[in-house]
Amino acid sequence: MKAPEFPANELERLNSLRESGLLDIDGSAAFDRLTRLAKRFFKVPLVMVNVLDEHELYAKSIDGEASPTCPRNISFCGHTILQSTPLVISDTRQDARFVDNPLVIGQKGIRFYAGMPLRLRDGASVGSLCLIDYAPREFSEADLAVLADLGALVEDEFAAVSAATTDDLTGLFNRRGFNQFVNFALSVARRRAEPLTLGWIDLDKFKQINDRFGHEEGDKALKTMADLMRGSFREADLLVRFGGDEFAVLFADTDEQGAWIAMQYLAEQVAAYNARSLHPWSLAFSWGVSEFDHASNDQQQWLKEADERMYDMKRQHGLAR
Repeated sequence: MKAPEFPANELERLNSLRESGLLDIDGSAAFDRLTRLAKRFFKVPLVMVNVLDEHELYAKSIDGEASPTCPRNISFCGHTILQSTPLVISDTRQDARFVDNPLVIGQKGIRFYAGMPLRLRDGASVGSLCLIDYAPREFSEADLAVLADLGALVEDEFAAVSAATTDDLTGLFNRRGFNQFVNFALSVARRRAEPLTLGWIDLDKFKQINDRFGHEEGDKALKTMADLMRGSFREADLLVRFGGDEFAVLFADTDEQGAWIAMQYLAEQVAAYNARSLHPWSLAFSWGVSEFDHASNDQQQWLKEADERMYDMKRQHGLAR
């Protein structure tokens, strides 16, 4: 088996993918429509829209039976993103790159693969639209043209996701919204010589809510947390759901001490909400705050420090991941 190589622009590719918001969405009706259409047209048992992070493939739409994740080093998509044209393998057992791949030699192994590389507006190749069959087959020029057309439609949907700055579930800003706003906020704070502090929030034992009560209750918990954040902080503060059970607050004109007091107030509001026993679950969260250092102007260190302080609180409570 030949593991896929990393593109020369891998760091830039990963940054584009993570800023696009594609990793944060659990699914898309638009992607599902396109995979259904592709499956019907090509008459294959499996069609997927995938994106490829540093170590893992994540399926954003599946029509057929497949795992939603796959290690990048055995993925076909890892090879597809290296190309500017579709990757077509008529029979995987006749291709030295894939003949002993676990996805090929396993039960119901892949025998045919056609993958269209998918790009963001900035040109970063971040995933694939792929067709899979469990028997060898040929793929004509006309088939390639249709696959390219469908790929272009998926890329249009990628662009729509990337343009969105609001989290659909909670109504807070999403990761992309934060990334677009933070530079402006820092510029204003610097000109006015004002402090700017980041609060990082991670829900405690959120997985247990999903596991015990189901994802619908998990969604209610996330929306409740967002509502409590809105009620606890000022309109001038930027509220963000970074994805999963991670949230953030960008406190305008506020130093660490002020942000600490605000976060304690949120904790009090969460405790008061839990006391009402409106749900079979209760909310709990760990948090950390970090004031931006205008002298160093290091955004990555700023985010890392807030996350590390949040993790310190988890560790103190015996909740370290």
